[in-house]
Formats: sequence, C-alpha cells, structure tokens
Amino acid sequence: MEDEHQQPWRVLEFYSGIGGMRYSAMKAGVNAKMVEAFDINDLANDVYQHNFNHRPFQGNIQTLTAADLDRYRANVWLLSPPCQPYTRQGLQKQSADARASSFIKILDIIPQLMQPPTMLFVENVVGFETSDTHQQMVQILKENEFVTQEFILSPFQFGVPYSRPRYFCLAKRKPLSFCNPEYDGQLLCVPEPLHDRKKSIPINENDRLTSTFDEILQTCLPIERFLESASTTNLDAFSPEGSLNQYSVPSSLIERWGSAMDIVYPDSTRCCCFTKSYYRYVKGTGSLLATIMPKIRDKTSLEELSLRYFTPREVANLHAFPKEFEFPEHVTLRQRYALLGNSLSVAVVAPLLRYLFSDP
Repeated sequence: MEDEHQQPWRVLEFYSGIGGMRYSAMKAGVNAKMVEAFDINDLANDVYQHNFNHRPFQGNIQTLTAADLDRYRANVWLLSPPCQPYTRQGLQKQSADARASSFIKILDIIPQLMQPPTMLFVENVVGFETSDTHQQMVQILKENEFVTQEFILSPFQFGVPYSRPRYFCLAKRKPLSFCNPEYDGQLLCVPEPLHDRKKSIPINENDRLTSTFDEILQTCLPIERFLESASTTNLDAFSPEGSLNQYSVPSSLIERWGSAMDIVYPDSTRCCCFTKSYYRYVKGTGSLLATIMPKIRDKTSLEELSLRYFTPREVANLHAFPKEFEFPEHVTLRQRYALLGNSLSVAVVAPLLRYLFSDP
C-alpha cells in the first residue's frame, strides 16, 4: 500500500462549512490534497474562501451525478451532513427530513462510480447511530466492500474542557484495513485505539463507554488556557467592535434566566457545548464565563460574577481551530456564533483522521 501513498490522497470534502474538516486533516498530518469542497451556505463559503483561498462548490449536492464525482478522481470522502434530522431538539424525522436527502443521494451514488472512494469519514450528532439513515449507510457500505469502525467521542477525552460528543464513522474499502481490525463493525466510546494504533485495547460491552466523568475532567486543561484578553492582537478579527465589553451578560437576562445559566470559571475544566443560537438565547446554548472569582462560589449572587459570553475566538479555541483561522469582516457577531455552532472539534477529528489514514 506504500507505493499508492507516495501520491497524496485525493479528498472530497462534503458539507465543508467553515473548514473544520480541512483543518483536522492538516493537524493530522495526512498526505492529502483537497480536490474540492462542497457547501450550499454562502456565508460559510465566504469564511472557507477567506482562510483557504478556495471557494467551495455551492450548488446543490443532490444535482451531482456519478460522472461528476468520477471526474475528481478522489479516493477519500469526508462528510459532515446536516444534523437536524437526528437531534433530540428536532422533529427526528431522520431520512424523511428533506435535509437528509443529499447525504442519502451521495451514498446511493457509490455503487454507480467507476472510481469509488477507498475511504470515507462521516461526522454527525449523537443519535445518528440509531437512525434509519445510519442503517442505510451501513448497508450501502457493506454491499460495496467497506469495513467500518464507529466512535462516539467528545473533546473532554482529548484534554479539552468542552462537552461536544459526536458520532463518527470511519470506513475503508477492502483490501484496505484498519490498524486494529478487531474493532471492525463496532461502536466505541473510548479514544484509546486512536492513541496506540497497533495495540489491541480490550474493551468489553460493559466498560466500553469510557472511564468516569470525574477522571476525564482531571485530564482537561483549565478554561483560562482558551481565553483571550482585550489586548489580544487578533481580537478585532473575531470581534467586530474589538472590545470585550459587548460580551457582558445584561442584568435583565440574569434576572430572568439566571437559574437556567451554566456558569463556569477560568479554572473550570468543563463547559457546555456551544450551539448556533449562542449569544441569541441563554438557555441550553452554551456556558457563560464568570470573570470575577468569588471566595465562596455557591454563596455569591450572579450579579457579582460579572458574567460574559465566550467570544467567537474563544469558541474557536475550544473547537481547537488554529490561531490562523479568522472571519471576514462582513460576517456579523451572531453569524460567527452560528457558523461555529455548526462546526466540529478539530481536537477530536484530527486523531480520528490520523487513525483512518494509518497503515496497519
């Protein structure tokens, strides 16, 4: 297989968003050439183009034919399809949701290809693994000689104080194989196979989920390592007004929603997942930062904590996006949060891609 790899893997990046998958491949150090990216979101494509000097194909993915995809001569597909059909807050219509149709169309094209991909990587929300779309995906991959290994992992498990569990499917077409083939066809919730790729890690049905939550938190860096200060040189690139004052939480919101707020401190080793509605709504959209450290945390009123939102740069840091990543000036603050909320964790995806691309 080494002779094949002297040439870069030719990669198609579906649902490319703001480039999280591409950054992950770069961090993984894989020998890959991004042949094309696809995304229908005009604003996300602005951000992608700003950072990579390449604008993704913006047409409807459902219009792509087998002949279209064969022309790219790609042997790797990276896919992060819409998650709304599978979220707990959504209608859970799964494959019946119109937003699932483009992904199903792409899967259906695989048997029609003259040059089908030899590797696939799929990212989605927890819940996708129990959906009918997942059943269709696994069936199509199996019929087309792919072996799969599946994971549910969160940045917590990689030392990042951020709760963002996601589902991942890694697929290789025979005769390619994984470093640890004993996990073929399994769903794992521990990252150990990624760290020691040629050593079998015994994981049984009872303890596969992970070590205890407290043990994981002890390995996480404190949130302060991901914060920026008002003097940060690139603050303007992330905050249109260039000031942290705009991130203060108004007293009216504290009075109304204080009991529903998730509050963390600079020395905390966990924070909640930031959704695309962060900064627009308070409840269930992400953590708020206490900028004043009280002597007794449980006895201090919320008003005294000087609460603020995490900045877009800080959210990007918790996503493990590189320092070079930035938004174009015309993207508004709310739009930045929305785009980040729809993105992925480079800290999790990079090790997964490194494992996928590794030779046995």
